[in-house]
Amino acid sequence: MPPESKSKKEAAKEQAMKELLGSEKGDRTKTVLGLSAALVALFSFMAALDFLESLNLPLDPIDYIIFAMLSMLGPYGFYVSTKEKHTREIETRLPDFLRDVAEAGRFGMTLADSIVVASSGRYGRLTPEIKKMAAQIEWGVPASEAVQLLSERVKTPLVGRMTSIIRKANDAGGNVADVLTMVSSDAKETILTQEERSVTMSTYVMVVYISFFVFIATIIILQAQFLPKMEEAGQTVSDQAADMGEEIPGVNIQVSIIPEISFIFLLSVLVHAAGDGILAGVIQKGSIPIGMRHSFIMLVAGFLTLRVLFA
Repeated sequence: MPPESKSKKEAAKEQAMKELLGSEKGDRTKTVLGLSAALVALFSFMAALDFLESLNLPLDPIDYIIFAMLSMLGPYGFYVSTKEKHTREIETRLPDFLRDVAEAGRFGMTLADSIVVASSGRYGRLTPEIKKMAAQIEWGVPASEAVQLLSERVKTPLVGRMTSIIRKANDAGGNVADVLTMVSSDAKETILTQEERSVTMSTYVMVVYISFFVFIATIIILQAQFLPKMEEAGQTVSDQAADMGEEIPGVNIQVSIIPEISFIFLLSVLVHAAGDGILAGVIQKGSIPIGMRHSFIMLVAGFLTLRVLFA
């Protein structure tokens, strides 16, 4: 075979190998952040134009500011939450895969052969990563390196810790099956602990939501009952003073500040939505980005209540 033809085949094989090894999906974090920044800039610009009365826009400046806040909180918050859910589903099935690899290893198979045999099983979200790892081994990648590539694709503390133990046990030699069994048991216990904590913390998250909606209900009552009565009383006092030709001593109701009070109520709802949502995320998962999703939901509820219901 001519050297050039042989080199072309080797180059093609190497290119296919690189595509296989580098088939990890790109991280879309920068794209999501860029989209959020663009929307925030757009709505902020529209709010500035409306405030300066440069254009006759249909909404108030505060509405565009709320849209900017939603654009900042929503896309990134839901993206991180989706990634976290995907990672949790992968970690949940990891002990099953490790157990199957250990069972295959007890029949005298090497770690590489055990991974290839176990890759025929079904492990939910983890299945594509397992098949990818098995394909890498069949292409000649050492088992330790394939396991390392798995940890680089699935970047979580649990997967990183498990794969590190497996690689060290395989490099040291000996009975890897026993190590895999212990690692599988440890991973399952860790996942059960995380699930128990998540169930416990979900109660506190519900308390945060309930307290926020109680606050919304209080604002609604004040807007629907208290402020109209105050405006009516102020108008009555003004009419009586006009009939008497002088102000009534000791009675002074400034009806003109009622719209400002309504605006302050709206601002308080925005602050509570952002703060309570982030608090819920920290309580639930110890993560501010996940809390941004809760802030988005609360902010939408507050906007629909105060800006649409009382428009």
